[in-house]
Amino acid sequence: MRQTAKLVVHVVDAQHLMPRDGQGSASPFVEVDFLNQLSKTRTVPKSLNPVWNQKLYFDYDPTAINHYIEVSVYHERRPVPGRSLLGRVKISCSNIVYEGDQVYQRFPLEKKWLISSIKGEIGLKLYISFSEQDQTFPPLFPSKPITSSTQTEENIAHLETEDSLERFASAEQEDLADSACEDEEKKEEVKEAVQKLQRQEVFARPAPMHSIRLRSRENPQDANKPLSRGHPRNNNHLQSYADTEANDDMNLDLGERLPNPVVGERFTGTYDLVEQMFYLYVRVVRAKELSTAGGSDPYVEVKLGNYMGRTKNFDKKTIVPEWNQVFAFPKERIQSSVLEVFVKDKETLGRDDFLGKVVFDLNEIPTRVPPNSPLAPQWYRLEDWRGQGKVVRGEIMLAVWMGSQADEAFPEAWYADTASVHGEGVFNIRSKVYVSPKLWYLRVNVIEAQDMIPSDRNRLPDVFVKANVGMQTLKTSICPMKTANPLWNEDLLFVVAEPFEEQLVITVEDRVHASKDEVIGRISLPMNMFEKRLDHRLVPSRWFNIDKYGHGVLEPNSRRNAFSSRIHLRICLEGGYHVMDESTMYISDTRPTARQLWKQPVGMLEIGILGAKGLAPMKLEDSRGSTDAYCVAKYGQKWVRTRTILDSLSPKWNEQYTWEVYDLCTVITLGVFDNGHLRPVKGVSRDATIGKVRIRLSTLEADKIYTHSFPLLVLQPHGLKKTVTKWLEDVCNWRYPFTSVLVHVLFFILVMYPELILPTMFLYMFFIGLWNFRVRPRHPPHMDMKLSWAETVGPDELDEEFDTFPTSRSQDLVRLRYDRLRSVAGRIQTVVGDIASQGERIQLLMSWRDPRATSLFILFSLAASVVFYAMPFKVVTLVCGLHYLRHPKFRSKLPSAPSNFFKRLSSRSDNLL
Repeated sequence: MRQTAKLVVHVVDAQHLMPRDGQGSASPFVEVDFLNQLSKTRTVPKSLNPVWNQKLYFDYDPTAINHYIEVSVYHERRPVPGRSLLGRVKISCSNIVYEGDQVYQRFPLEKKWLISSIKGEIGLKLYISFSEQDQTFPPLFPSKPITSSTQTEENIAHLETEDSLERFASAEQEDLADSACEDEEKKEEVKEAVQKLQRQEVFARPAPMHSIRLRSRENPQDANKPLSRGHPRNNNHLQSYADTEANDDMNLDLGERLPNPVVGERFTGTYDLVEQMFYLYVRVVRAKELSTAGGSDPYVEVKLGNYMGRTKNFDKKTIVPEWNQVFAFPKERIQSSVLEVFVKDKETLGRDDFLGKVVFDLNEIPTRVPPNSPLAPQWYRLEDWRGQGKVVRGEIMLAVWMGSQADEAFPEAWYADTASVHGEGVFNIRSKVYVSPKLWYLRVNVIEAQDMIPSDRNRLPDVFVKANVGMQTLKTSICPMKTANPLWNEDLLFVVAEPFEEQLVITVEDRVHASKDEVIGRISLPMNMFEKRLDHRLVPSRWFNIDKYGHGVLEPNSRRNAFSSRIHLRICLEGGYHVMDESTMYISDTRPTARQLWKQPVGMLEIGILGAKGLAPMKLEDSRGSTDAYCVAKYGQKWVRTRTILDSLSPKWNEQYTWEVYDLCTVITLGVFDNGHLRPVKGVSRDATIGKVRIRLSTLEADKIYTHSFPLLVLQPHGLKKTVTKWLEDVCNWRYPFTSVLVHVLFFILVMYPELILPTMFLYMFFIGLWNFRVRPRHPPHMDMKLSWAETVGPDELDEEFDTFPTSRSQDLVRLRYDRLRSVAGRIQTVVGDIASQGERIQLLMSWRDPRATSLFILFSLAASVVFYAMPFKVVTLVCGLHYLRHPKFRSKLPSAPSNFFKRLSSRSDNLL
């Protein structure tokens, strides 16, 4: 029986609390309030740094993501009963994680009233707990689509046979449910979960012509609002054209309404950004009482004109077969008015036997419009296959209806236009939704080691440490002193992904010779033993025993040998940072790894991938060019792949996907690829890139639909550098206090007496000339080694200097020289590009390319004009200058708000190829 979820608030400790007992101490306890459920810890007497380490349990409601957990710390008065507040914390439920992902967090205590005297921090762990019997976790965020279809699809792939028509999601999901559940009740839960997953995510069908909508978080009620005919549209169609103009006029009917003969008209809210695609759906459920004696190997053929689909057949004899497979026939390709469903018996030798058929007139097939309930299947009597109206033994359960790609059956259906695909190819053409693995920084602080005994005991070792995680290997420097107890205190940083299957291998080596290192000891540590850290606190360090056989154990455990070398390490998984896996210029996610630190989303991004036109042929098939195109969209941790459209230079996908947006200064990337797994070129199964499109979300207005056609380009992003003035930084950071004081005095004089600016400049140059008199050249100048960098010239540069003309060296060597020259030119181009980017950002402030940035800037300009008019120029200059030259004690380590705002503005680097 399913257990109730519990919210666990693990109250660990508190630090630096405010004294309350009149004797410089306090007797604190913690009270937690969640949805009017109150619970409290024990009281720790006489302590400003109490440790409770106590768990409090509350009934958890998954729909309560907009509520808060209120944690209050009180001082218990004695002997007179009573309590006084030491501080409180309000924690949003939206970032609570499941058990196993919880991390110790410190929260600064807040005041309840303005005049309250509060200080200190409280350490907590918060998570959702289930019993071991509960295998089905409800979503922590019901409004967010579930994106675990990758594992489902991969598991399904093993169940598909060589026949392309035997790969259908319904039957595969049932097989998956059978392997995952032990009873019928569990099976139904899993089926409902998978169907819900597909309704939310997987059924989508769009292209490089895109429709985009950015929904603001302030209007969540608009999420289900249909797109009406009068909805404002921008004539920008993000249709990925290969070699056509980007502003072609397109006649699109997005959010088309489907007729419903029962309830009139209803809007299809799930697919309101794409064009409707109509399909004839046939769901083959099961059959019973078939006419063959002794059982059969039955299967079903669904025939519509020239299209024919076939279910899988059973290997065992059965008279009650169950398929539960869906066939989809595109309406625009239907060339028949009759749908025929044949039931056949698979024969090992000879021709398969006909068991009966059912015939449908397409004019009588109903139309189903979501959100109407799915059409219920019905039993139909089998007729003689010769078409004489004679009824034979047996019945088949079918459901036949006309629908669109918004139908729940669309993701799991077999499509008639992909009938030529067989075997594993069917798995490669289906649309999929993937979730990128969660990345952590693994910080390994190598502190010291003891008893490092080399193989040659007559010498002291030159010891260094090598750390390895998968394909990543980092080394410390060699200990500067030759000793058996070396000291490093160096940090090594790795990137690891969940689930933590790899191990951290620490190897201590001795530099015996310049070209030879010997292993002194090695230890292998699993990732799940390391503590996760979200803030700047230090995790406890540990000593590890090592030996030359590569087996390490913790010091508290029993040693295998009487003597063992040891190494002192501090290791933790960093969750407070965002692991960079994209270029900073086109980043799509800025959130830290730990969900507990995520902020609330600012809106929803909806993209309808419509189609592409004018694609270049990527394959040569029968002396004819062809392309099997699909589109991939990547934003944040989720990336999606549309289905593959076979043999078309103008594919239409019409798929729609949704992402939660946490930061508007991010970019979504869409790429179009040719599927190389269907018809491999020269036996190589590799998908070829057709082109790419990037869209910066800050350029989109909220609650507005954009449709646009973009040329498809293969883009290669280039990073930028920053330029600074070193001397001014030294002055502001008070590196040389005497110089900083003089600069402040000079600044005061120039502000108070602006007429002295020019005289002061010339006087400054006079004194500089006098100062340089004492270091004047005593001899005539000659060639300077430092200016020429002659002492740093390498053999390659000397060889180039003394080479003949024309060159006497090989072509490879000349090519290396040109590569070196190009690298110098590239650095110059990077600096020039950086300067251009700053100018483009300034221009962006008034160009309305980023509507939010321009709105803020013009409001700031209006306010600044009023301030500068009302305040004397001297006062404004003095305040700004003193703020800029302030002492480091008054500076924050974080960048200022204006600087952060300017750096996050987009430049034309988004358009670089």
